[in-house]
Amino acid sequence: MEEILDFLAQLDADNTREWFDAHRKEWAHVKARVAKLAEELIEGISAFDASVRGLRVQDCTYRIARDTRFSNDKSPYKNWIGIFVAPHGKKSGYAGYYLHIAPAGDRLVGEHMLISGIYCPEPTLLRSVREEIVDNGAELMKSIDAAEGFRLNTENKLKRVPTGFPADSEYAELLKHKDWCIERPIDEKFLLADDFVQRTIAEFRKTHRFIEIINRAVQYAYEEMM
Repeated sequence: MEEILDFLAQLDADNTREWFDAHRKEWAHVKARVAKLAEELIEGISAFDASVRGLRVQDCTYRIARDTRFSNDKSPYKNWIGIFVAPHGKKSGYAGYYLHIAPAGDRLVGEHMLISGIYCPEPTLLRSVREEIVDNGAELMKSIDAAEGFRLNTENKLKRVPTGFPADSEYAELLKHKDWCIERPIDEKFLLADDFVQRTIAEFRKTHRFIEIINRAVQYAYEEMM
């Protein structure tokens, strides 16, 4: 893990193609370590969530090169590493388990983090999750409370309950969300611990029921589309 943190800190200090080209050998080592970490997380999470069995490393990891076409920030590389273990892979639309490593801080999350949930779902999935909340809000809240050490991210919300949903619902605040993620910040002591992978898997296990409920809604939406 130290090798990953070191590389990202250096990249953050000199985020240029020239620096990256001069350090491609180091990146190859880091990339291999990230792949190994992804394999370990897939295997460990699969032990309690069968829906992610059979995933490959490439289904759960991201290119380090940034797409700068529509961004004011033209830095060519990400200064963070992310691993997202979700049913059918990172682009499936399903909720999953996300490890974010950002030693220098970043504009995406800003710190090391464990996150479970669904981020910016497409409209059909968004509506289905809200319908799940109307029907089973108590169950979802119970799953959030059961994820000890995690907090519900409340940054991406509407000001009002969306049209078509009850404004007087007991779960009105949840209905305002545009994504549903529970998160647990972690520090470098956590990352550098010998049992880091085992501890990470144990933390994600706490969020399994939350993921199950969200993905029940996602699955229903996909079945309705058929």
